[in-house]
Amino acid sequence: MTPREALIAELTALILEATEKTPADPPLSAEEPIFGTGTRLALDSLDALQVSMALQKRYGVRLADSKETRRILACIGNLADHLLKTGT
Repeated sequence: MTPREALIAELTALILEATEKTPADPPLSAEEPIFGTGTRLALDSLDALQVSMALQKRYGVRLADSKETRRILACIGNLADHLLKTGT
């Protein structure tokens, strides 16, 4: 398992825990959208806040810019890439 794959698995668990969602079956792909009514998790803005708080608590990462935050949280792969790029 690559560091990115391990981080994706860890982030998936963190997001499911923070939003109190049950694991998807089949598992979410790294590039699958997670926010919006047409997605399997159907996360909304309140979920985004919970995820952001969980990320700050676990990794010390603050997502301040709302436009950038939407891009980073679009899918778990984007989030993993952002954390790997910032060295978190």
